[in-house]
Amino acid sequence: MKKKIAILGSTGSIGKNLIDIIKKDKKNIKIILLTTNTNCSELFRQAKYFKVRHLIITNKKKFDFFKKKESKYLIYNNFDHLDKIFKNKIDYVMSAITGLAGLDPTIKIIKYTNKIAIANKESIVCGWNLIKKKLSKYKTKFVPVDSEHFSLWFGAGNKLELNVDKIFLTASGGPFLRMPKKKLKKANIKQALNHPKWKMGKKISVDSATMINKVFEVIEAKNVFNIPYQKISILIHRESYIHAIIKFSNGLIKLIAHDTTMKIPIFNTLYNESNNTIKSKDLNLKKLNDLDFLTVNQSKFPIQKILKNLPDKTSLFETVLVSANDQLVELFLNNKIKFHDITNKLIIFMKKKEFLNYKKLEPKNILDIIKLSSYVKQKINDIYQ
Repeated sequence: MKKKIAILGSTGSIGKNLIDIIKKDKKNIKIILLTTNTNCSELFRQAKYFKVRHLIITNKKKFDFFKKKESKYLIYNNFDHLDKIFKNKIDYVMSAITGLAGLDPTIKIIKYTNKIAIANKESIVCGWNLIKKKLSKYKTKFVPVDSEHFSLWFGAGNKLELNVDKIFLTASGGPFLRMPKKKLKKANIKQALNHPKWKMGKKISVDSATMINKVFEVIEAKNVFNIPYQKISILIHRESYIHAIIKFSNGLIKLIAHDTTMKIPIFNTLYNESNNTIKSKDLNLKKLNDLDFLTVNQSKFPIQKILKNLPDKTSLFETVLVSANDQLVELFLNNKIKFHDITNKLIIFMKKKEFLNYKKLEPKNILDIIKLSSYVKQKINDIYQ
């Protein structure tokens, strides 16, 4: 029997990697749903190749155009009609829509699948309590997709809080690791997007350059594995070969390594319960013999200081953090602010009394998060544009 799956955000980098994997096992997999925001040409290429009938195009203008043009497909504009698409629970969903736009679709589709792999870190950072409730209610299995979190999940499962003393998330250090601090003030967009190890979109590349992405990943690890911030550390590992390190309470230490490609964690979220295999490089002895780890220089990457001010439980404060950073990065990419302003202005903004109060408030629903996010972005624009 074919494994039935859906891919939310199938035209992004995670979605396309998954599509490449599935192409090699087409006879055993049936795709029920593909979605995009604006990349419709890629969406229809995928739909034609895999004979997928159900498509979601969230951009209203594109939806209106293709709804009339592509009559052989059942095309929807949002995720409000999933009951028309899924008559029974499917086997697997990849949730890879970027940003907070991925939270609502992620929560809505949980009831229709036996397993969901979530690549959208903003959803886990801001709405984990909402996701967790849905997972429990519909008895849906969850697997994280970020290479660091997948490595932790693979290395210790979801019982990490019971037998672990410490976990270490690794970071490449981004494009500015070797750049003197004085020169960072003149760093431009092209330099910020020039990641040394990973090919990513503009937003995540800038997040890697400021290292705010690691702040988000620490929050994600705390949420997913239910362990306190005190047990989570960040290490710079330029080679991006070791993705996570786990120090167990029995004295053993486990290092999880894999090639610098997202296809490996993606493949294993889909096939972890089977005998399928993926081609990978041989054990890289040179990299193992030259393992080099550094602690984060907080003078150069002060964004890490934000971790000391985060609440222990999921709150709306994380929505403030994610949304403020989103807007500051957008301002930088539009040449409205300098690179070093992203970090400096974010740290100042997060100390405002108005937003510190959100540490005490847990999101009750998606609307709480969406409304606050919109307000924060507008506030950033009003202050810094």
